[in-house]
Amino acid sequence: MKCEHCTRKECSKKSKTDDQENAAVDATSPAQEKEEKCDTSKHKVLAVSVCPQSLPYFAAKFNLSVTDASRRLCGFLKSLGVHYVFDTTIAADFSVLESQQEFVRRFRQHSEDRRTLPMLTSACPGWVRYAERVLGSPITPHLCTAKSPQQVMGSLVKDYFARQQNLSPDKLFHVIVGPCYDKKLEALREDIHGASTSVQGVDCVLTSGELLQIMEQSDLSVKEEAVDTLFGDLKEEEVQRHDGTSSDGYLAHVFRHAAKELFGEDVEEVTCRALRNKDFQEVVLEKNGEVLLRFAAAYGFRNIQNMILKLRKGKFPYHFVEVLACPGGCLHGRGQARAEDGHVDKALLRQMEGIYAELPVRPPESSRHVQLLYQEWLHGASAPSVQTALHTSFPSSGPPVNSLDIKW
Repeated sequence: MKCEHCTRKECSKKSKTDDQENAAVDATSPAQEKEEKCDTSKHKVLAVSVCPQSLPYFAAKFNLSVTDASRRLCGFLKSLGVHYVFDTTIAADFSVLESQQEFVRRFRQHSEDRRTLPMLTSACPGWVRYAERVLGSPITPHLCTAKSPQQVMGSLVKDYFARQQNLSPDKLFHVIVGPCYDKKLEALREDIHGASTSVQGVDCVLTSGELLQIMEQSDLSVKEEAVDTLFGDLKEEEVQRHDGTSSDGYLAHVFRHAAKELFGEDVEEVTCRALRNKDFQEVVLEKNGEVLLRFAAAYGFRNIQNMILKLRKGKFPYHFVEVLACPGGCLHGRGQARAEDGHVDKALLRQMEGIYAELPVRPPESSRHVQLLYQEWLHGASAPSVQTALHTSFPSSGPPVNSLDIKW
């Protein structure tokens, strides 16, 4: 892979979510002003991890099935010199499972600490940066501490996979391909490291659209190749998704788990109903006329603003909220949902939504590889290493003096 695509300048490229009409991220720091390029001679192994919400974009653009698009993408990346290409679904499994456990703990502790609920998801980097840099301590205690799929994938590649391959983590250069620009800023967070190493988990982020541009400008002859797994000799796995229409499905999976764990209720189908608009939805668990659980999904900045306003006034009735900065969710990320004129490509989005909906759903609890990793990598689901590898923390006060800022 050409070095110019992995520069710090590229990683800190200005980030915009779909609802940020006049917003920009000030991603300038003294170190970044030098615009130092990545020295690829220091990295012996190149690894690329692709988010599942990016694959429908490539499938639509290539007019292929998701599996065939994934293989073409893998073949192209390897023709550039990439050694391994991974799917990040396994990292999303960990993130969802840890979010489930954390919600149950918070729910049971709620009578002792009123700030434990509602629990707000923290997988969306645009939303998290806004919460940290603008909203501060009234809101950050509500953020789920489970790392995002990107952060978990950084730990998996730089820690578990590196040890499996007898590689020093600093000899791995790890690139994420995702649907939005905010993932670039997420990769710059200094507090996100692997389970037993201080090496940065993600070295560079490319949006789906940026990678497509590279592909379109290349004259390389591409041979389709199977996507790799973290387990070396295992064959390529079927492309699957979580139970979410455009995201990793935190709401559905956490709701189903909490209903069973807290109230002994089996919920097969999680059916949400739209309230003020299609990007604010709720689902309720009731028994004998009593509301046991009330969950919501809030997508887009306008819905987030309304949520924060009600939360500050103490008039927010939800136990859990899946929060995403992009209207429509991750599939609609600005890094892949725009036409050449910069406007939303509605026809492309409808096609991508149809492709994504057809992917088979895999509950994270059913992944035997995740259970294997809990034992082999983390020494058990309750071991101290789980907290280090799969959880993060958020500032409890205002933004640091030298922080990257975000204004929406």
